[in-house]
Amino acid sequence: MYAIKLELKLNNRERTLMARHSGYARFCYNYALALYQGVKYLQGSSGKKVAAIERVFTNHVKKLPEYQWTNTLSSRVDKTTFRNFGQALSRHFQGLGNFPKFKRKKDGDSFTVDAADWNHAILLKPHKSIKIPTLGTFRLKESISFPCMAQTFTISRTADKWYVSFAIKSQKIPPLSHPIVARVGIDLGVSTFATLSDGNCYESPRPLKTAKTKLSKEQWRNRHKQLGNSRLGVKASNNAHKHYRIIPKIHAKISNQRRDFLQKTTTETSREYAQICIEDLNVSGMIANHKLAAAISDCGFYEFRRELEYKSVMYGTTIELVDRWYPSSKTCSSCGHIQSMPLKERVFECQNCGIAINRDLNGAINLARQSGIKLSRI
Repeated sequence: MYAIKLELKLNNRERTLMARHSGYARFCYNYALALYQGVKYLQGSSGKKVAAIERVFTNHVKKLPEYQWTNTLSSRVDKTTFRNFGQALSRHFQGLGNFPKFKRKKDGDSFTVDAADWNHAILLKPHKSIKIPTLGTFRLKESISFPCMAQTFTISRTADKWYVSFAIKSQKIPPLSHPIVARVGIDLGVSTFATLSDGNCYESPRPLKTAKTKLSKEQWRNRHKQLGNSRLGVKASNNAHKHYRIIPKIHAKISNQRRDFLQKTTTETSREYAQICIEDLNVSGMIANHKLAAAISDCGFYEFRRELEYKSVMYGTTIELVDRWYPSSKTCSSCGHIQSMPLKERVFECQNCGIAINRDLNGAINLARQSGIKLSRI
């Protein structure tokens, strides 16, 4: 099972419809959380309490005159919202997450709808339109590639664009062979994002740095805008509203560029190589250095490893994780001599055999030779 996310092509009326349903989902979630905080000290499981809250909302709250607007929206939104709230509580009591917090409008817009009948999924045809249960048929920016079945649809907004995502029950068949069967080691760095043991390199995208510079300039130009304060009753100015529309677009562009680079890099690596060795980097410890924290965070080392792991099933690769304490950068790939290597030295000059080699390439070769823990099962 894997998910597909597509951009919707909406007009103004459809955008308003999506925004209303997103606000409805936020209202239901906050209502459930507020009511649960008042009854959480009573006896009974959290599941029974959430079910009782849902019955109160459906049988009493929605019938009040001041809440008649809820009857004009999809009833599947509140059903899925209460179910998501119950799952959030369950994760909290299992130690997998924090206690749920109240949702805010500035945190983003999203909601989920599903088919009323769980026994039958909805057939999605390869067309540039999609039928979402209880909402209608909407146009897509790109067509669905193949016929598929889905039951649950999540609609979300990023900047000024709306997306729909759904999961399909299918698996990608891994290839029977790879062009390069030999083991390859990957050394991740800041100056060069990834250096492979066979000499190939992946440089960080330059447009990403340009977009970050544009973001900082835009934020500096708007540093004196009257952004508003709801607690003090101060309204935001018209120029502040323009600022609120521009900044999310730049943030979304930066996020898309970083995601596009990581997806293409991990896909190409998984297709080419059958065995991949990477180092178990302590990213949280690395960003403790304030001089390198921004550069390391931009690279997305953990995301690179995570994508390699789940793509190993799709492309039939084997991922091996080398111990983080293994001195790959300090060990000579020719004779095995270990020596100190400060970060400012980019060329490894062995004091024993005299070989001179790029620091990252030397580390990648050592990682390819070192056996580690296998993270994937083919």
